[in-house]
Amino acid sequence: MDASKHYIYIVECKDGTFYTGYTTNVKRRVEEHNSGVGAKYTRGRYPVKLRHQEVFSSRSQAQKREYQIKQLPREKKEELFN
Repeated sequence: MDASKHYIYIVECKDGTFYTGYTTNVKRRVEEHNSGVGAKYTRGRYPVKLRHQEVFSSRSQAQKREYQIKQLPREKKEELFN
């Protein structure tokens, strides 16, 4: 992964809930979630499965999109996967 790229991602936790986050390295971040050192929300809800990711050229763009996705109802998030 290119360090100049910024990503938002959605993982599905083992309890069926979704977590949306920002990173510069999706693979590393998913591994962190699965080892129990990721976000507080995903601790105890791992393993997680990557369901969606988007790439941006700036951190600002990525974090704006992350906010937009977090506002979506579950059904709209699931539409992103298909």
